[in-house]
Amino acid sequence: MSSGGFASQNGAGGSYTNGPSQNPVGVYPSNQGFMAPPLPGYMNSLPTKGPPPAGPGCYSANRHQPSPVGTPAALPASPSHRMGPPQASATPPPPSSYSQHPQQPSSWSGVTPAPAGNHVSPAPYASGTSTPPVFQNTMQPPAALQHAPPALNVMAPHQSYGPPPAFGPPAAMRGTPPPPVPPPPLAPHSDGLYPAPMNRPVGSSYPSLQPAYHSPAPPAPQQQHYPQPSVGAAQLSSSLAAMSLQSQPPEALRVVNLLQERNLLPAGAVTPPAPCLPQDLQKLNCCPEVFRCTLTSIPQTQSLLNKAKLPLGLLLHPFKDLSQLPVVTSSNIVRCRSCRTYINPFVSFVDARRWKCNLCHRVNDVPEEFMYNPVSRSYGAPHKRPEVQNATIEFIAPSEYMLRPPQPAVYLFILDVSHNAVETGYLDVVCQSLLDNLDSLPGDTRMKIGFITFDSTIHFYNLQEGLSQPQMLIVSDIDDVFLPTPDSLLVNLNECRELVQDLLASLPQMFSRTMETQSGLGPALQAAFKLLSPTGGRMSVFQTQLPTVGIGALKPREEPNQRAPAKDVQNLSPATDFYKKLALDCSGHHVAVDLFLLSAQYCDLSSLGCISRYSAGSVYFYPSYHKQHNPSQTERFQKDLKRYLTRKIGFEAVMRIRCTKGLSIHTFHGNFFVRSTDLLSLANINPDAGFGVQMSIEENLLDLQVVSFQAALLYTSSKGERRIRVHTLCLPVVNSLSDIFAGADVQAIAALLASMAVDRSVTASLGDARDALINAAIDTLAAYRSSVLSVQQPGLLAPACLRLFPLYILALLKQKAFRTSAGTRLDERVFAMCQLKCQPLAYLMLMVHPSLYRVDNLSDEGALNVSDRTIPQPRALQLSVEKLSRDAAFLMDCGTVMYLWIGRNCNPVFLTQVLGVDSYAAVPLNMNQLPELDTAESSRIRALIDWLRERRPFHPVLHVIRDESPLKADFMQNMIEDLSESALSYYEFLLHLQQQICK
Repeated sequence: MSSGGFASQNGAGGSYTNGPSQNPVGVYPSNQGFMAPPLPGYMNSLPTKGPPPAGPGCYSANRHQPSPVGTPAALPASPSHRMGPPQASATPPPPSSYSQHPQQPSSWSGVTPAPAGNHVSPAPYASGTSTPPVFQNTMQPPAALQHAPPALNVMAPHQSYGPPPAFGPPAAMRGTPPPPVPPPPLAPHSDGLYPAPMNRPVGSSYPSLQPAYHSPAPPAPQQQHYPQPSVGAAQLSSSLAAMSLQSQPPEALRVVNLLQERNLLPAGAVTPPAPCLPQDLQKLNCCPEVFRCTLTSIPQTQSLLNKAKLPLGLLLHPFKDLSQLPVVTSSNIVRCRSCRTYINPFVSFVDARRWKCNLCHRVNDVPEEFMYNPVSRSYGAPHKRPEVQNATIEFIAPSEYMLRPPQPAVYLFILDVSHNAVETGYLDVVCQSLLDNLDSLPGDTRMKIGFITFDSTIHFYNLQEGLSQPQMLIVSDIDDVFLPTPDSLLVNLNECRELVQDLLASLPQMFSRTMETQSGLGPALQAAFKLLSPTGGRMSVFQTQLPTVGIGALKPREEPNQRAPAKDVQNLSPATDFYKKLALDCSGHHVAVDLFLLSAQYCDLSSLGCISRYSAGSVYFYPSYHKQHNPSQTERFQKDLKRYLTRKIGFEAVMRIRCTKGLSIHTFHGNFFVRSTDLLSLANINPDAGFGVQMSIEENLLDLQVVSFQAALLYTSSKGERRIRVHTLCLPVVNSLSDIFAGADVQAIAALLASMAVDRSVTASLGDARDALINAAIDTLAAYRSSVLSVQQPGLLAPACLRLFPLYILALLKQKAFRTSAGTRLDERVFAMCQLKCQPLAYLMLMVHPSLYRVDNLSDEGALNVSDRTIPQPRALQLSVEKLSRDAAFLMDCGTVMYLWIGRNCNPVFLTQVLGVDSYAAVPLNMNQLPELDTAESSRIRALIDWLRERRPFHPVLHVIRDESPLKADFMQNMIEDLSESALSYYEFLLHLQQQICK
């Protein structure tokens, strides 16, 4: 491992690094002095200030400073579920039922505890039980299986995590480019989950970003899509060997000289590489939008991975809205008796009555119920069951998996009503959105709702049935918060709807004349936790300023005149541990906190964000929000809030990731609490949350042809069902560097490196993170040149599959999270880092590398036809000013925002037929919507913009800009290939990479 290393750090959530097995599994607080050894094989030699890097790319707490949090206790096991499978029943279970539910809520999946010796002892139960059996898994594979003969799809039980192999001291830092010349001014259980099918409210679902994922249709009875006893492991192994990438040189390995080939962007979206698997396995594999790996060909050994200098990791979007989702109702969910893997398309059937696990190779019996196929309504063909024909599937868990009734959907809204908050006008928007969407909140007849407002005091609202109007209860002692009437603050929405509507209608006026400027956010959160802790639920917090009184009060840490000194940004770490501690308490009681931050001033998001990060919540940020003065932010807030209120939700969720023996999880990225080495506690799960996982190869995979990964998500649906959603991914094992490079997924690699760089920024410095990103590109291209190319050629050479890698690295360096521009506000930088850590890959890449299209000459040639609409498909252009033209118009899609740039000499016909103005000078400076004109040009561009918006869950605001517009600077800052204040131009960056590689 040479330069570019990302240090790893321990913590409760956000990022998690697995450490030595003698430490308790789960959370390694930084004050214990533990430092995880670095992950061999990838970027570990980056010099740091202080001790050498601790491990590969992740942090969870400050590595060099003791955490005041101490050792957070493990979360109490949920009384709702049990880890083990239900006991066999004396009477045979009824046949299972199977259905295809459109837009099903995601579910829980079979998450079992880590093997014996690697578990976290849960905190005592309220009932007094000290250590429920939920976290204990003493089952060991039979001795006979420990030496099972190698065969296809053979995997050993998930082993306990030891430290990754250590390696030598970091090498000297190299490859730091010269500063650019400034441009000229211009669950705790095994499985038991829950959501039931529910009618999705209007606007709550969204199409997938790439072609919509459809579950493979069950095959006809006579077809055979999975290897049966007639196709043994030997035959399939030989067929995999015959498909070696070396036998047919693929396009992915075509040599590209990056200094000569400038137009590298594909005409359409960048498609992920397909694993080199037999066709029958490939078409059953998991959709890459849901589950993908940075390498679609897994190296046999860690040393081989080290030579490639590529990161190995997984990216998940586990609760994604799916257009079709197979749902199975069964009283007996079939799982491996040894490693608890769910039966999936990549198991093999020894005969009609036995199946072999693809993770641990154990042979299991086929239950009698599983012999019946609900699709074909036939008996005796278990290999044609939905569970064996779909890599993504959802189970409705039987009652044996539940230790208590599923929790109801509970929503608590905490609203800042200080003078600053009321002045922004946000309260009107929130109350009106809630009034409009009360009927669309996910839930059943048990759904509860409550409200808390706060300034320097805390206001509760009694909404008990029978009152003639809502009753405000004020608690002024914020140092010792209590609930004045605990039984009437959370009420059944169906029973008390009129009181809730009255409260929402009157809230904005109640505080319209307030002069209270103080904000006691901390005490309000404490009160909300007390209210929700008995049941669990979702806490929605709206904050507009820095908390100033009570526990959790903060002081300004940003100096506006010194926002971002070059390569050294301070205060990326939280100023207090209060919000982290409270978040851990919330997670332990199945409470997630979602934070909406609406402010024109510094709010210390690095501190406040901890409340969402460690409780599996979400962060929304609207800088310079004002209802009248900033209408575009108001529009975005309204759209986001509607999506937030109506999208599906999973309560008291946990997610476990299993993998083939020899592979191990090293670090998690996202918003969660780590319950054990492979188990994440997700108080709530939402369909817009993404996760990253760094992997390492602990044991050689020499005897395996393929490996598998399985993610199992367990949750309670808003309808009160336990559900289990399972995703399984199968990838080939290879023994050559050329095969590894040919299977590299450039977007997944860039996204994983971005998460690692965020961690490095917090644990070390922003400069170290930037250097590590640059060295990642240097190391990878140097490894390709020295170890894969048989004939050395001049130039900067890359395989075709990685031709965009340097461009994405440069884009990250210029992204708001990592750029050194002095105009970057600290809160905006921290929010960008939050987005990099928890956005699903498809949405994240637009934020990193926007798409630019010329739109003044749109035509129907090559257009898509979607729902009787014609969607133009303009070619994506390079992000460079040289691609702009004064006589044209261009649309830039940055993910969360869109810019329509109008050239000074743009065709007047376009201005008239699209913008409804007769000249360039007549284009408004603050135009945010296109008029609906009855012209072909207007219809085409509006169809394109609407289609782009529909492909993501959030609402990107449109800004129509011209040269005099104040937002032109933001538009130009996204021209990644041009020289900027924070980084070199693309061509200069390529020259720098070549210079370092040829040293």
